[in-house]
Amino acid sequence: MIKGVHHIGLSVASVERLSRFYRDVLGFDLVMEMDWEAGTPAGHYCDRIIGLRNSASKVAMVSKGGLIIELFEYRSPVPKRRPVDWQVSDHGYSHICLQVEDIDAEYARLRGAGMSFHAPPPEAADGMRAIYGRDPEGNVIELLEIAAAEVEK
Repeated sequence: MIKGVHHIGLSVASVERLSRFYRDVLGFDLVMEMDWEAGTPAGHYCDRIIGLRNSASKVAMVSKGGLIIELFEYRSPVPKRRPVDWQVSDHGYSHICLQVEDIDAEYARLRGAGMSFHAPPPEAADGMRAIYGRDPEGNVIELLEIAAAEVEK
């Protein structure tokens, strides 16, 4: 029986940069940091779990409001970069959604912190307002504001 979602994993170019962004800009807490080298007992164990050979990686887990994100910075095998022009309609995980209380304030704060957005927040539709932006490595983050009346339904 599946009990729920434990975490989401992202392969990133820099664990340090993304961990700092998720902590300092988005307010996540650091849960764990670790790394492993290829050919070590930890490396062999991780290879069995993830289906790679001779892998090496730095890892950090960050958490906020029940969402845990696991960040992997692989040194081996050398990762392939996702095209910079990928679209959320491309196959695969497209975004992480963070619920906010004041989307206009968060949009302004995050833009000021260097986060890029596809457009400014639109007017409400069915009691909700949402906007997509990107973290420093291009991963899409949706901000979602739900009117109190919609939450109570």
